[in-house]
Amino acid sequence: MAPLSLRSRPISTRCTTTQANFVTLSVSVALCTRNGERFVEAQLLSILDQTVLPAQIVVSDDASTDRTMGIVKSVVAEWRASHSEEALELIELHNEQPLGVTKNFEQAVLRTDGELIALSDQDDVWLPTRLERMVAEFDRRPDLLLLHSDAYLVDENGIRASETLLNALEVSQEMLTAIHQGSALTVLMRRNVVTGATTMFRRSLLDVAVPFADGWVHDEWLALTAATVGQMDILEYPLVEYRQHGANEIGAARLSFAGKARKVLGPGSERNERLLTRAESLAARIDSLSESQSLRDMVAEKLAHEVMRGALGYRRLSRVVPIVQELRTGRYGRFGRGPVDAVRDLVQPLRLHD
Repeated sequence: MAPLSLRSRPISTRCTTTQANFVTLSVSVALCTRNGERFVEAQLLSILDQTVLPAQIVVSDDASTDRTMGIVKSVVAEWRASHSEEALELIELHNEQPLGVTKNFEQAVLRTDGELIALSDQDDVWLPTRLERMVAEFDRRPDLLLLHSDAYLVDENGIRASETLLNALEVSQEMLTAIHQGSALTVLMRRNVVTGATTMFRRSLLDVAVPFADGWVHDEWLALTAATVGQMDILEYPLVEYRQHGANEIGAARLSFAGKARKVLGPGSERNERLLTRAESLAARIDSLSESQSLRDMVAEKLAHEVMRGALGYRRLSRVVPIVQELRTGRYGRFGRGPVDAVRDLVQPLRLHD
């Protein structure tokens, strides 16, 4: 399927009302699928069972070879047959060749026309009030560009784990407070805490976020862009059952101590290259995102930090001096996990530079 370009299209005039009878913004759902026949029906039914219904569902299928799209059509057709009074637009896209997660979501959101866009994975289940609660926040806060929430972690059978998504991601109270107080960018410069499956954003964000920058996952880039040009926030209660089944494109699970040790001691070259690519693409876009010199300086510092890490030598002893110097600048703390990342950079095996 040929790439789509962002174009001006009329916003849907369909409005929905909640039990409180207030007018809400129109909502589109961007649902991306790939060989999702096992779980997509449950996800679609949970979207169609919302207390505030979306006006539109865009399903972008990334070259599935199973019954995913047939299930989508069947579920929506059956729902329409019993809800003839409800207007629901279904747009189906199918990629002959897979685009990958990020590009597939970019394609999906560009085909939406709602004032608000809710991202959806194929294998989760939404709590019935997910849209209602999030739309209410956007109604109440005209400056809000992006909102995400906590989620219940569930296994492949829908059994809830003992902790939620934010717990598993080790999102601290300090981070949550910073986000609530309008300093989300300082958090996101250190690490991503936004999960696309829990995210809704205002359509106007696409004006600056598209095309999604190289090296970034769609949810990370949307969150970073929103925090750069406006306001983003988080709801600290679960609105989604986020399914972990071993085949997730992107999942979330708290690592054990042994798992963290393996991560620290594992090869680091690919990770450092990925972080450098992200910093470079952000630096290339920052002038179009913000006129703030302090923000541009922050991005330049972030790039310098990742350049240093990418240039670390194959021999561990040769890394000591540059890592110590970098620790003294404070950049390990501002753009990562502080001493933990410094230790990681010191001990991780790296490839020889060409």
